[in-house]
Amino acid sequence: MSAPLIVSIPHRLGREEATRRLKAGLTRAVSSIPVLKVDEERWEDDRMVFRVRALGQAASGHLDVADDHVRLEVTLPWLLQRFAEVAQVAIRNRGNLLLTKRS
Repeated sequence: MSAPLIVSIPHRLGREEATRRLKAGLTRAVSSIPVLKVDEERWEDDRMVFRVRALGQAASGHLDVADDHVRLEVTLPWLLQRFAEVAQVAIRNRGNLLLTKRS
């Protein structure tokens, strides 16, 4: 099994506001990436469990919201591992936009 892709994004919003922004913004963020489809998105308190599909490959993971950071962990199939570095940068950039812009 492959090592998970882990992205940690710091924020100063507190857990409640960060969770609110992520719940509202994730659907918009995913819709702007044509090759990505969300198969499952389920929130359990401060954790989102998800399954996504890209290029015919499924990936699953979770996102944990803490008081001062968000940590995303996703296990990619071998085909998508080739795009892990690009995905990590894109996830961090989108996350920073959601967690730092004023609402």
